[in-house]
Amino acid sequence: MSNTVKTLAVAASLAAAMAAAGTASAQEQEKCFGVSMAGENDCAAGPGTTCKGTSTVDYQGNAWTLVAAGTCADIELPAMADGTARMGSLEALERDLPAS
Repeated sequence: MSNTVKTLAVAASLAAAMAAAGTASAQEQEKCFGVSMAGENDCAAGPGTTCKGTSTVDYQGNAWTLVAAGTCADIELPAMADGTARMGSLEALERDLPAS
């Protein structure tokens, strides 16, 4: 086998491995709403915002951050002002939204 063929085989193997690693990483994370601090969300901060870093309220219910799969509901958050427990969610929440 020529050096060119060997080089191409190694390059193809590396590319396949990197593609598989990228897919595994994406599958190991999930969107968790209501857990990010203001300006630290990964995306989707509700109406009137664009994307990453656009949340304006700590723990904004309609802003999400990527977290390890299966951990969203286990993230410890401070209680709301009225003492109600605050938890992350796999769906947008109607709490801690910015004033209109």
